[in-house]
Amino acid sequence: MKRSAGRAGDAHAIAERIHAAAIRLLRRLRKTDAASGLSGPKSSALSVLVFGGPQTLKDLAAAEQVRAPTMSRLVAELEGEGLATKTADKDDKRALRIAATAKGRALLEAGRDRRLDVLTRQVERLGGTERKVLRRAGEILARLNKEG
Repeated sequence: MKRSAGRAGDAHAIAERIHAAAIRLLRRLRKTDAASGLSGPKSSALSVLVFGGPQTLKDLAAAEQVRAPTMSRLVAELEGEGLATKTADKDDKRALRIAATAKGRALLEAGRDRRLDVLTRQVERLGGTERKVLRRAGEILARLNKEG
């Protein structure tokens, strides 16, 4: 959707540039994920469990924007690999809570460390002024994430 000139057009141009850059950056960093041996969907679901805590199948499927049968298959695979566990929900015995295991957490954190190492090396090559700009941009992006 094209925006009119002026302030709205400037905001749109900024948003478009951030969007494109973020997608390309994450795609490039995601190449390091092959070392984990996990598919993208399994890695993403495990990430929700590690950083978001235990989830019901329904909540995990919603977070990953997939249907329950798809998530059920992914959870079964994660469980089979020792990366996640299912336990009865203490508040609703009919529901299951899915959680990352210590092995799953370690695998995901190692992948995150690999991505951060790549990005850190790139940031280290920047000058002080560019680092300050990126630091401030990171703060602003974090605030935008909170605003939803």
